[in-house]
Amino acid sequence: MAVKNAQAAEPRLSSRTLWAILFALLLGGLLVVVAAAEIGIRLLQTKKYGSAATVEQYYTVDQRIDLRVPIANLRTARIETNSLGFRGPEIRMPKPPGAVRIAFLGASTTWCAEVSGNAMVWPHLVAEDLRRAFPQGDIDYVNGGVPGYTARSSLKNLEHRVAPLQPDVIVIYHATNDMSAELRRLAAARGIVRDTKGEAPSWLSRHSLLWNLAEKNLRIWFAQRKAEQNAGRLEVDAASLGNGFRDDLLALVRRAQKEARVVAVATFATRLRRGQSDEEQLQAAASALYYMPFMTPRGLVDAYERYNQVIREVTRETGTLLIDGDADIPGDPQHFTDSVHFTDAGSRAMATRISGALARSPEVRAVFAR
Repeated sequence: MAVKNAQAAEPRLSSRTLWAILFALLLGGLLVVVAAAEIGIRLLQTKKYGSAATVEQYYTVDQRIDLRVPIANLRTARIETNSLGFRGPEIRMPKPPGAVRIAFLGASTTWCAEVSGNAMVWPHLVAEDLRRAFPQGDIDYVNGGVPGYTARSSLKNLEHRVAPLQPDVIVIYHATNDMSAELRRLAAARGIVRDTKGEAPSWLSRHSLLWNLAEKNLRIWFAQRKAEQNAGRLEVDAASLGNGFRDDLLALVRRAQKEARVVAVATFATRLRRGQSDEEQLQAAASALYYMPFMTPRGLVDAYERYNQVIREVTRETGTLLIDGDADIPGDPQHFTDSVHFTDAGSRAMATRISGALARSPEVRAVFAR
């Protein structure tokens, strides 16, 4: 009887307490899995890119000129900047007599974060090609490309950071950021998107690499589904695009002509092409749809072609060297990591395109003959 009473006196957990313990265990297990995944993603990125930092951590704002610029003396497994904050080797200052200096102005497609290292960035490869083409020349280069730049940003970059380095040849490569900004303005004006800057990353995305990747991929997936359904689509006549880009590119070219003996402008290459199947276009447009989810792949093809038309018109108006042949780079995943950024093979093809046009140019040859 005493034993039964003792057993009856033992405390028993209520069902609510049991559920609370179970929930805590499940939550703890989930947090462990998420933490492990976060650590794993960071280790993989560090192994592949040499750093687990997000791309924004590579830049600072130069308060003197109110412009975002790369951090000087940056060192990762793939990216190195010099003491002036340009991607590439140190730039000799003062410029040696007789040296030929080539400056490249552009955005992320000139900076080339996606290639395996500084040696595979296409401006670097162009300089190497020209050293072989003109073995008597003393050639160096300035990679003035910075992710996120538009033609207007490059004008400020030229005026304050590149012009003092006395370039002899300037190569300009712009389109996609100007086009994205114009299309977002049109979409905002028509109420398709809420603002012109695009949806900002969430707090979690800024602090978790795992969530950052998941959020970007989800946005791309939703953008692709909308494109398939033509939902929230921006209808625009491509012929009406590019007027602001024309003005900004024209101002950039005119200023470049004051600083260098030769100015060249290259048409913009994309993985997205006319004549691809619907599925191929959808895959090729993935990153472009991330920034312009209101567009369709075919609408993007029309817009890119219009911007290249503007580039050709500006070179005719200014008498600058046009580097055409954007379609010579195959529009496939072997040459592009996404809609516009190059793989190593794409960077090599881009360099061949640029260096070949420069080496054939009588104006460039005159620079070396001098």
